[in-house]
Amino acid sequence: MMSLSEQTRTGLREMPSNAAWLLSRARDRRRKVSAAVVDAAPFGGDSIEIRMKRAREAAERAREAEDRAVEAARESKQRSDHARQVSERGRARVTEVKRETAQWVKQRVAEAQKAAEESVRNERQAAEADADEEQREVQGEVESEIDEAQREAEEAQERAEELVEDATEQLAEARRLADEAAAAARAAADEAHRQAQQLADEAEQQASYADAQVKQTERLRKQSVGAAKDTARELARDSANGGLESQNKAELVELAAAIGIEGRTTMTKDELVDAIAKASRTKR
Repeated sequence: MMSLSEQTRTGLREMPSNAAWLLSRARDRRRKVSAAVVDAAPFGGDSIEIRMKRAREAAERAREAEDRAVEAARESKQRSDHARQVSERGRARVTEVKRETAQWVKQRVAEAQKAAEESVRNERQAAEADADEEQREVQGEVESEIDEAQREAEEAQERAEELVEDATEQLAEARRLADEAAAAARAAADEAHRQAQQLADEAEQQASYADAQVKQTERLRKQSVGAAKDTARELARDSANGGLESQNKAELVELAAAIGIEGRTTMTKDELVDAIAKASRTKR
């Protein structure tokens, strides 16, 4: 059983180097196209990279300005909410003071009535005067608090509007720079396309041969996958020697790679055993 597994690994290691040759050819094509793009870049003025960098920096500044505007708007809302809360507390306080002073007046009137009707009248007037004074003081405090909260809310709103306007201007500048960079990139791309078309003629000549090599490589890969599945099936059936569970995790990962199981490097040993057993039951 171990000999069959070793044959599978040997077959994978000794697979013809056609795939490597194709990758080498692809790299050559990519280097030629990259050189064409560099040759097509403008020699005078700023490069496309610098223009794109400026555009990205301007966009980042615009985003930061927009964030500041949003934060200022949020602060403005908090100030407005605070002003509303202060107003509500003030009205509640005024109502409570009115209730307390009314009770106080009633109590003092009741006490004064015990002495005499004249004293009751005088005491009522004095109590009402005191109550009016207390109400006026509380009302003044509440109005002052409301005015202060409202003023802070208005200042925050003004700051938010200024930041929004600044963000809008910076966004416009970022858009202008991005348009300039895009125009320069299009010009370079047109030139690169022209040169790439010349390279395409040569690539077309190699396509037929490359397709044949790819098909040959695919046949060899399928043969290796089939051999790996045969190995997995034999291991799974060999319960006398522990089956797949007798293999260590490194061996299971290698066998899973030969079969073509994805995500194998993050699987546990039990997950690898299940995945290999399931894959080995599928047809080639």
